[in-house]
Amino acid sequence: MELYNLKHPSQKVSFKEAVQLGLGKDRGLFFPTQIPVLHDIEALLAMPFVERSKKVLGAWLASELGQDAVDKLVERAFNFDLPLVAVDEQRSCLELFHGPTLAFKDFGARFMAQCINAFAQDSRLTILTATSGDTGAAVADAFYGLDKVNVVVLYPKGKISELQEKMFTTLGKNIHTVAVASDFDACQHLVKQAFEDSDVRDGLHLNSANSINISRLLAQICYYFEAVAQSKQRHEADPVIAVPSGNFGNLTAGLFAKAMGLPVKRFIAATNANDTVPRYLETGVWQPNPTQATMSNAMDVSEPSNWPRVEAICEKLGWPLADLVGIRLSEAQTSEALAELHAKGYVSEPHAAIAARALTLNLVPDEVGIFLGTAHPAKFKDVVDRELNLDLPLPAELKAVEHKPILSAELAADFSQLKSHLFAVLS
Repeated sequence: MELYNLKHPSQKVSFKEAVQLGLGKDRGLFFPTQIPVLHDIEALLAMPFVERSKKVLGAWLASELGQDAVDKLVERAFNFDLPLVAVDEQRSCLELFHGPTLAFKDFGARFMAQCINAFAQDSRLTILTATSGDTGAAVADAFYGLDKVNVVVLYPKGKISELQEKMFTTLGKNIHTVAVASDFDACQHLVKQAFEDSDVRDGLHLNSANSINISRLLAQICYYFEAVAQSKQRHEADPVIAVPSGNFGNLTAGLFAKAMGLPVKRFIAATNANDTVPRYLETGVWQPNPTQATMSNAMDVSEPSNWPRVEAICEKLGWPLADLVGIRLSEAQTSEALAELHAKGYVSEPHAAIAARALTLNLVPDEVGIFLGTAHPAKFKDVVDRELNLDLPLPAELKAVEHKPILSAELAADFSQLKSHLFAVLS
C-alpha cells in the first residue's frame, strides 16, 4: 500500500511508515494513491463480520503485510458485537459501543495498537494524542501495559464527562494524561506542534493515535460494511447513513467504504453547534468559529483535521461535495431528539441522538436510514439522566473506575509547558 502526503504529494510512504509517522511533512495527512474496489459485494455482505473484515482490510494491506498477517491483526482487534437495532420503521442504530471502553473508538484504537505492536522496533515509542472524549479511553485501553509504548493523552479540562475522563485518567503505568485548560482544538494544535518539534518527535519517537492515523480509519471502514450487511437482511433499499461528526474521521471511513463499492445511498454529516462543515457545504466558505461547549462534547470541534481527506476522496472519485448532506442541531433540538428516541423505547446519548434526528430531517418516505451509536449512554450519564429524568445503571466497565482518583497533570495550552512535561515524565 502506498500513501502520499496531501500537502506534499512527493512524500510517499508505505502503510507501515504511515502508521509509524502519523503525520507527514507540515502536518500533512497521508492518503492512499489507490482505493481498492471490491466487486463481489453481495457475497461479502453475506459473510460474518470478522471474516468479511479480513477481506476488506486485505484489499488494502495484503500486498504489503501478507494476508495471514492481516488476518491475525483483525482477529486480535475485532472481538466484540456490533448489533443493528431498529428504532422505528425507517431508522436503525448501529451500536458501536460494545467494546472494552464502550465507544466506537475501540475498533480503530485496537487495530492500530495491534499494527504498532507488530511494527515496533527496539526503541520505545510514545503515542501522543488529543481526545474530545472517547479516543482517550480507547487508546489507553488498547496500549495499556505494553512494554514498548508510552501513551500521553491530552484532553480539555472540564469539557468531557466525568465518566469519560475516568475511563483513561485512572490507569497509571504507561498511560499519562494531561488536562489542558482550553478546548479540544487547542489540544489538537499542541499535538501537531509536538510533531513539528524535532526534539520531541525524534527524542521521544512520537506517533499519533488520533483519527489522523491511517490505521484507525481503515479499521473503521469495516463496520460500515457490517451496517449495510445487517440492513440488507431487512430492507432491499440502500441505506442513508447519518454520522455524528466531530473530527470527521468517522465520515472519512464511511466514504472510503463507499468508494470500495459499498452500496450507501448518501451520507449525512450530523454536527452540533460546532457547524463548520454544514456551513461550508451550504456556502462554500470555510470559516471555523470559536468552539462551543455542548452536551455532545465529543463533537465540540471547529477545525476537523480529517476534512482534507473527505475532499480528497470526493475529488478522486469525481463525487460533488454537494452530495454530502450537512445538518446542524442546536442544544434544544438535541434534547428533543433524546426524548423522541426514549419515547420510542430506545435510550441513547447526545451524539447518536443528533444523527438520529438528522435522519428524520432528511429521509423521504421510501428510504431507510442508519445512525451510528458511537458511545454507551452511561458514558454520558449526567446528561442522559438530566434530559430524560432517568437514573441509568452503570455497566461494569464504568463501575470499575467510578471512584478511582484522576491521575492527570494540569497544564495551560502552552507548547513549552507541554514539552517540558513530556521530557520530565518520559525520560
